[in-house]
Amino acid sequence: MTGAVTDTATDPGRRSLPDLCRYLLVLSRPRFWLYLAGPVAVGVTYGIADVGGLFTPMTVGLAAYFLVPANVFLYGVNDAFDADIDELNPKKEDREARWRGDRLVSLAVVASGALGLAAFAVTPRVAWPYLAGFLLLGAGYSAPPLRFKTTPLLDSASNGLYVLPGAAAYAAVAGTHPPLAALAGAWLWAMGMHTFSAIPDIEPDRAAGIRTTATLLGERRTYAYCAACWVAAAVGFAAVDPRLGALLGVYPVFVAWVARSSIAVDRAYWWFPALNTAVGTLLAMGGLWRVYPITEALA
Repeated sequence: MTGAVTDTATDPGRRSLPDLCRYLLVLSRPRFWLYLAGPVAVGVTYGIADVGGLFTPMTVGLAAYFLVPANVFLYGVNDAFDADIDELNPKKEDREARWRGDRLVSLAVVASGALGLAAFAVTPRVAWPYLAGFLLLGAGYSAPPLRFKTTPLLDSASNGLYVLPGAAAYAAVAGTHPPLAALAGAWLWAMGMHTFSAIPDIEPDRAAGIRTTATLLGERRTYAYCAACWVAAAVGFAAVDPRLGALLGVYPVFVAWVARSSIAVDRAYWWFPALNTAVGTLLAMGGLWRVYPITEALA
């Protein structure tokens, strides 16, 4: 769904349920659903001891929460506290929704966050720090008093929240913390992704008086910052397995190509869901083949 949702029914008493659901669907950024649910799949495939642990009530529940409700929570908080800024943001014209700001939508966002608390009841304690980190950073990124998104470098660093669902899933099924090198590499990958996504917002953010890593560095140096994050991410993954490092190497190559080409960054930005889905699928398949070798799958 790419059409923006206009404010046609701001009175909760007049809005139909289909209209509310359609608005929440666009607000949750369907193109980016796998940014949270994908790490869950990767974490599960690397954490399980055998294929019997792949689909359990716990793993399915985590995947379901991080597929939609967690995105409603994350982007709902973001849009609620960015309503004024987004008036100047062209992305809200066609691919995303501007905040409606009524009681029903606010309740849906709060309920989506509260639903995340249920994950604590079905996961072991070793997964709790990652779940808590996601909820705290998910709110603190946009909501005052922390509002990390308005502080250069902290806006980038705080976006490691995107890998915490995967860390939680790994810990939940493995019963132990994920490898530190993999966690660091994934965090650096998320930092690069966030900062690249902020490049199309440089001018709207500057016009609104918002300071970010991208507005501080400017477009060209932000490309270099993203490349550095992604090179470091590839090194982190290579410490776990050289093949993983080689796979993550596609990101610095991609950003270098965009920076040197005539392709508009706001166009390249919308290619990342496809790139991330392809890389995430290969990562998950690598984890799955660890417990179910490809020779058996083809036999």
